[in-house]
Amino acid sequence: MKLKPLADRVIVKQSEAEEKTKSGILLPDSAKEKPTKGKVVSVGPGKLDDKGKRMDIGVRAGETVYYGKYSGTDVEVDGEKFVILREADILGVLE
Repeated sequence: MKLKPLADRVIVKQSEAEEKTKSGILLPDSAKEKPTKGKVVSVGPGKLDDKGKRMDIGVRAGETVYYGKYSGTDVEVDGEKFVILREADILGVLE
């Protein structure tokens, strides 16, 4: 990948938006909600604390995470859609 996160940022590949509801109703594009789940592709080195020491990030590449609906910045690289998030925007890791 040509995109490298800096500081405490994480690059997440969004999961696909739901095509239909649990009851089987097909959703038009205008009714689909932005996904809030995705797979971590790349993790930055971590931000610096007050003493200049790097702080570890709590997620690793390959983990599936949940994040806020309006969090992060959407980007497109080589036709693939990603979200760049701060570590603090990640709500949880799916185990």
